[in-house]
Amino acid sequence: MNEPYMRVVYQPDLENTVLICGLSGLGNVGKIAAHLLIESTKAELFSELYSPSFPDYVLIDDKGICRPPRYEFYASETQERDFIILTGDVQPSMEDILAHYEVCGKVLDFVADYSCEFIVTLGGAMESKLENEVYVAATSQKIAKDYVEKGAAIYEGDRIIGASGILLGLAKERGIDGVCLLGSTRGLTVDKDSASYLYKFLVGILEIDI
Repeated sequence: MNEPYMRVVYQPDLENTVLICGLSGLGNVGKIAAHLLIESTKAELFSELYSPSFPDYVLIDDKGICRPPRYEFYASETQERDFIILTGDVQPSMEDILAHYEVCGKVLDFVADYSCEFIVTLGGAMESKLENEVYVAATSQKIAKDYVEKGAAIYEGDRIIGASGILLGLAKERGIDGVCLLGSTRGLTVDKDSASYLYKFLVGILEIDI
């Protein structure tokens, strides 16, 4: 394997989808929020992405079966609209810039086959305050303003590292709108409280009937 590749489990019947991405990162806020959405919408795994840029180990399940690290794509068909929820075990190394762009490009190529029209990336934002907050960065000022009116605050950091930022930037270059939603966290440990708050905000703004 010398480049990322997809393993398709089955082909869901999705149209005009929204991609929601929550991967490992600060406090694992985005990943936990994505898993909460997978569970609450009863989303089903339909494809997997493997890459040589992922770490050099295998994961072992409770039956002793091993597999390489991967990204997982889940299909969720709600009454409101169709979603692809992306989560996974790891991200490429922060030092491997090319790998991040290669993997994120592969993700966008894949979801384009399902007429993806909007992207929401999830993550954590370092914050020393105790109260929960959701920050937003978007592909346009109008979208950012819409989310502020729904209760988010503008993210004033100068960069968003990893897939949460790169997916959004590459999507904009392809003419796809989207937002990055960041839950405030101290980031020292897994932050389930921040992830739960981010999940509830996400469900509210997407108007998903759970």
